Amino acid sequence: MANFLLEIGVEEIPDWMIPPALAELHKRFADAFAAFGGSSITTDATPRRLVLQAKDLIGQAPDVETLVQGPYLSAGEKAAEGFAKKQNTTIDKLSKMTDAKGERYISNQLVKGQVAVHALAEKLPGVITSIPFPKTMYWTGKGGVKFIRPIRWIVALLDDQIIPFEIAGVKSGNITRGHRILGSKGPLLVGINTYAQALRANFVIVSADERKARIEKALGPDVQKDEALLKTLVYLTEFPTPIRGSFDKSYLELPKEILSTVMRHHQRYFSVLNADGSLAPEFVAVTNTDGDPDGLIRQGNEKVLKARFNDARFFWETDQKIPLRDRVEMLKSVTFQKDLGSYYDKTLRVQKLGSLIAETIRSAGSAARPGIIFKAALLCKTDLTTELVKEFTELQGIIGGLYARAQELDPILPASTVEAIADAIYDHYKPESMDDSIPRSVEGGVLAIADKADSIAGMFALGLQPTGSKDPFALRRAANGIVKIIAEQKLPLPISKLFADARVEYTGSEAERRFKHDFDFGDAVGKFMRERLEFYLRDARGFAYDVVNAVLAAGSDDVVDAIVRAEAVSDVRGSEDFASISVAFKRIKNILRQARETKKSIAEQLDPAALADEAEKHLATAIPGTALAVRQLREEKKYASALAQVSRLRQPVDAFFDKVMVMVDDERVRANRLALLRDLLSEFSTIADFSEIVTEGK
Repeated sequence: MANFLLEIGVEEIPDWMIPPALAELHKRFADAFAAFGGSSITTDATPRRLVLQAKDLIGQAPDVETLVQGPYLSAGEKAAEGFAKKQNTTIDKLSKMTDAKGERYISNQLVKGQVAVHALAEKLPGVITSIPFPKTMYWTGKGGVKFIRPIRWIVALLDDQIIPFEIAGVKSGNITRGHRILGSKGPLLVGINTYAQALRANFVIVSADERKARIEKALGPDVQKDEALLKTLVYLTEFPTPIRGSFDKSYLELPKEILSTVMRHHQRYFSVLNADGSLAPEFVAVTNTDGDPDGLIRQGNEKVLKARFNDARFFWETDQKIPLRDRVEMLKSVTFQKDLGSYYDKTLRVQKLGSLIAETIRSAGSAARPGIIFKAALLCKTDLTTELVKEFTELQGIIGGLYARAQELDPILPASTVEAIADAIYDHYKPESMDDSIPRSVEGGVLAIADKADSIAGMFALGLQPTGSKDPFALRRAANGIVKIIAEQKLPLPISKLFADARVEYTGSEAERRFKHDFDFGDAVGKFMRERLEFYLRDARGFAYDVVNAVLAAGSDDVVDAIVRAEAVSDVRGSEDFASISVAFKRIKNILRQARETKKSIAEQLDPAALADEAEKHLATAIPGTALAVRQLREEKKYASALAQVSRLRQPVDAFFDKVMVMVDDERVRANRLALLRDLLSEFSTIADFSEIVTEGK
């Protein structure tokens, strides 16, 4: 057994590229050297190095016996001799096998397992250079090697034996480099057991988890938590040291959102909060140093932040000179999508769609203030013309909401109405992810849905649907947001009507002339949204995959209803009666499928007079009363009670399958029994397709 260490020393890698690169390095190493076993493979990284360690590799891979197929006997003796010679043997030692084309020669070859040192030296260059990156650099004249950044050194050790290979002129060895500024200026000689300690002595903490813990420990309880920023800083530093600075209190006159965005997105600083949650005039920067004894780094960061805050204040004051309502016309010169027109066009569509959504949910008993939705829709994109959003694109929507509060939208509007409009504008990009919160109000939710649905409808009509892992217009995120808002605000909004209305708003427009008409728009969008609802039910709500499949098979147009049905099915899923019914429904589905495939006739209507066996009579008698009870309970959305009624069919269904043969020779009897099963399946599959439920042992 031996331990292995690989370090790829590079110039600084962008922080967001490091985690996926480590995952690929792990996978490719594991695939390439699976024959050598190993008790564990771990990866780590700093901005200047990708590291992989493997423990307990065997010194030589096991021998493998392979079968090499040779010519057919009909090819003649010369072909056989040539094959035998190639396999380093003679014809009399070849074996024979017969396949569909006839008898042929075969040779059983024992392939000796590679020695670990040789295998590593041979395959590691390919493993390293095959790591995919969004962008790579290309070395001309050195074998055409591509990598994210120039490779400066490579450490490759099996125990303390160097694995010899070369990439782009860089030879592997046992020499690494310390921290660019704090570490030794010369190379560091390392062994497999001294690697981490040698780097630590030269101000490099190899473990990302340890760097994270070091930052967290130094932040303090008053620092606003920000996992995404923390992850970024972990992969921007090799020896992180938080430093606290301050800024003038006068900047607190600006909205908290602006100050926090400047600190987080542009300077990568943590915000500091007062006990009441308000922003304090302080920040925490994380430097790649061992400290700031003279305060020079702190002073430098404070000067940079002051300049950024001054810019933000200037933009805030400049933007106020043009009210949001006067910016609507300016949206005509802001392109939404080259084939879908301007943001002015989108604004008009979203206004109308928002009104339709409000009417749909109002008629179903859900309250929404259409006037607020209409006014918020008119103004929600106007902040795209402001200087603040041009400078801080992360604040789109938020700036619109802040400006709506700061400006007098309409003198006759009550303050509460202005606040509601501002909130809807502020929230209409939400949720940005499944972890993000939804809009705070129903009006904000309707506006967000209208905005997202308009984008999806337009892109789908152009034929720009997401494919595989590619989703350049973030339509999956938009669809996830629609599902999450409908689900968590419990809106009575059918998906099919939402997108039918969204598509209608493009009627007669310039964009419609570019739409594709060689596909079913409603079907395509319906399938797409069903996938997003499936994702939400499984990943966000935690329902079992078979419960989700069963529920969505019975309908996915009503998001809220699907959730309630999933909860009911989950509650009864483990009961003995329900498990038995699920197995029976699987059997019914298979029988009906086979009947259709073999073109067996199924009676259009069940004929009670053709029922001969007592068990089938009993089942036929039990269905109508149970079906009526289930329909009534389903209309009242009392799904748990409805499923309990379905479970009561267990005894007659079990008796039917125990005593009745469905596929008999008598065509009339068979067709009638198939009709009985068809009616049973269709009548009781409106809540969920029970055949999708996985029962124990199935």
